Amino acid sequence: MQRRNYTLVTEFKLTGLTDIPELQILLFVMIIAVYAITLVGNSGVIALIRLCPQLQTPMYFFLSHLSFLDICCSSSVTPKLLIDLFKEKKLISFAGCFTQLYFYAVFATTECYLLAVMAYDRYVAICSPLLYLVIMSVRKRVYLIAVSYTAGIINALIHTVAASRLSFCGPNTINHFYCEVPPLLVLSCSDVSLNELLIFVCVGFNLISTMVTILLSYTCILATILKISSSKSRQKTFSTCSSHLIVIIIFFGSFFIMYGRPSSRETHNLDKVVSLVYIAVTPMLNPIIYSLRNTEVRNAFRKFLGRSVSQHM
Repeated sequence: MQRRNYTLVTEFKLTGLTDIPELQILLFVMIIAVYAITLVGNSGVIALIRLCPQLQTPMYFFLSHLSFLDICCSSSVTPKLLIDLFKEKKLISFAGCFTQLYFYAVFATTECYLLAVMAYDRYVAICSPLLYLVIMSVRKRVYLIAVSYTAGIINALIHTVAASRLSFCGPNTINHFYCEVPPLLVLSCSDVSLNELLIFVCVGFNLISTMVTILLSYTCILATILKISSSKSRQKTFSTCSSHLIVIIIFFGSFFIMYGRPSSRETHNLDKVVSLVYIAVTPMLNPIIYSLRNTEVRNAFRKFLGRSVSQHM
């Protein structure tokens, strides 16, 4: 039997966002501005929650973790993207590619579960307000956060280990600006049926479990709000979960646009734009949404700013 000679891949080449110099400069300025706002905005939310006594509640405890995940999720891709924008050869090592894949999957999956946890938190706060602090005890909060991070780590390990066991012996160009499982499977010269099955099962389980939790929580919330006779009270009650609802719509909306439609050669550029929005823009929007629509956060910021000014006078 004739043996076939293969050259094993030791590094990958990313196609990046664009090769047009003018667009590269514009994208660099835009992305670095968005990334800076993401870091400052989310770090500010975390610091404000830690420093302000009036924000020491379960809702803001989860919000601080959401801000942390937004920083981590964006940072797993954006710095490498910014460096590669002006490089002719956008290379990433085999180990570097799978490291990026792992951490991005950890933070994205954890955020998915955390949003479900936050929906449950809003359900308890609105449907059982007198028992809210009893049900959402410190122990319960830590447990829910631990479950979210564990789900993220397990999901990332499954896909990263399965993908790293594949053989890559042909073209090494990933048609994307970061390492992701589907583009890697296209390059593999091994049987990828197990990887495709794992994607179907794991992603399906993660989406169904989190979406069911969110839908059930908001169904109960809506039923409780509709029972309130006063329109002003209904509006006030709904406002406590409106920010979270907007974040959920943006997060899962971007996710379904990315993965819920068939990809083709003609839509690769669109896939990259949607991915960029999901990775860079969404983490920037979350602290803005919670700051603009949340009275408690705005008041806490004003008080903190007032204290800081008076101490330096």
